[in-house]
Amino acid sequence: MTSLRAIIYCRVSSKEQTLNLSLPVQEDQCRTFCQLNGWDVDRVFLERGESAKTANRTELQAALTYLREQNKRRVNIHVFVVTNVDRFARDAFDHAIIRRHLAGLGITLRSVSQPIDETPAGKFMEGIFAALSQFDNDIRGGRTKAGMQEAVRRGQWVWKAPLGYLPDGKTLRLDPERAPLVRLGFERFATGLYTKAQVLEELTQRGLRTRQDRDLRPQKWGEMLTSRLYISRIVQRTWDIETIGNWPPLVDEDTFWRCQSLLATNGEIVAKERNNPDFPLRGFAACGHCEKPLTGSWSHGKRRRYAYYHCPPNARCRKTNVPRHELETQFLSLLDRLKPRPGLLTLFRRIVLDVWKARHEDLAAKRAAAEKKLTDLKRRKDQLVEAFIFQKVIDEDTYKDQLDKLKESLALAEIDQHDQRSEELDLEAVLDFAEKVSLNASRLWLEANLEQRQRFQSFLFPEGLKLDGGEIRTPVTSSFYEELHHLTTPGERLVAHTGFEPVLPA
Repeated sequence: MTSLRAIIYCRVSSKEQTLNLSLPVQEDQCRTFCQLNGWDVDRVFLERGESAKTANRTELQAALTYLREQNKRRVNIHVFVVTNVDRFARDAFDHAIIRRHLAGLGITLRSVSQPIDETPAGKFMEGIFAALSQFDNDIRGGRTKAGMQEAVRRGQWVWKAPLGYLPDGKTLRLDPERAPLVRLGFERFATGLYTKAQVLEELTQRGLRTRQDRDLRPQKWGEMLTSRLYISRIVQRTWDIETIGNWPPLVDEDTFWRCQSLLATNGEIVAKERNNPDFPLRGFAACGHCEKPLTGSWSHGKRRRYAYYHCPPNARCRKTNVPRHELETQFLSLLDRLKPRPGLLTLFRRIVLDVWKARHEDLAAKRAAAEKKLTDLKRRKDQLVEAFIFQKVIDEDTYKDQLDKLKESLALAEIDQHDQRSEELDLEAVLDFAEKVSLNASRLWLEANLEQRQRFQSFLFPEGLKLDGGEIRTPVTSSFYEELHHLTTPGERLVAHTGFEPVLPA
């Protein structure tokens, strides 16, 4: 008895995932599945991090072309095998289009991990799995796979290369430009003679910059000092993985652990100390004199306790000691002062929509081109049918060959048209949300929990706040407020300088 023939299609959704063993794992699972079912594997197609758009996947297109050519040669391929339905198409629409095309070639779809077949129950389950794949794609935007975890367990670094290292295949190598400076920073801090801020200032003067050619932020420097990756260790709590990395250490372990000891005992504010709902601005606002992030604590009076924000003990400053309600009231007042005039928001909305419209003319052109291509292909198909059935000017083999090509092109064109439509963004809703935040920032902060407040603060004031002379100062606000402020600066003919009411303090 002749065995059924199958092709295998494996896919990862980004070039980074090609490093995490996902493709080999998928191919092995598919081959085992075919062997158990008695199917001969005719060919394997591996999609190595191509576009998420189904119509742009080169290996999927190659697979469809291969199936059409084999069918033309009377070489039957019976089964199209994937590990699961979400490897096959990006959403339920794409799934249905390609599935219909395969059915026209007499090919069935099978999934290693999902019970789908040609029975009514199997087709129903296939539709459910396709819909769930689209839901998962829309909500999560990605999924951590077993291959990535396996790579981490083997000591491979699968994320973006940290400062001081450069990517090198499945490992990391020392960055010749930045690694010596990062090492110097660890060594300086390990002496106990310098604060984190002093070390960072020296490194900046010596030329340490991020890959975006920006100054290294204090918060990021603090995170680097506690990261074990610099002693070639991987600690991934989410996956319960702690192992030795396969890259060279940047600092020796004695230096690293001296740094950890100093961070734990010298009174500096570390991440866990910030997570106190009683003091949401702790570690975020800094003293204008010593420039240390403020801490917070309770003071006991005769009848009650009093909450204060103040300089950390190791700063030996004591020039900032402000009641909690006073500092937080000032912060809320700052949020209210940042509130833009409704008229300015109207102008901002109009400008953004105009720019958006101009920038997306290309998208509209592509959408029109996709629709025209689909219309032309349908017209060509009608002409082909007319030439064979009614005019009888072409033979049957030519008819079938051309019809198969047109069906394949139609399937991809329908998907492309769908993708162009799904690229649209509800910009009006985004602007409505931004307007709500800008006009109600103080109320939203009061209603938020601690984690939400900290994220909100960091978004609005990426470099934190300073308390100077009893008043809150901020050097940088969020990009949204900055864009609004650009509309109000002198020399702009759109609006006057007093676009924010009242004008922010200098």
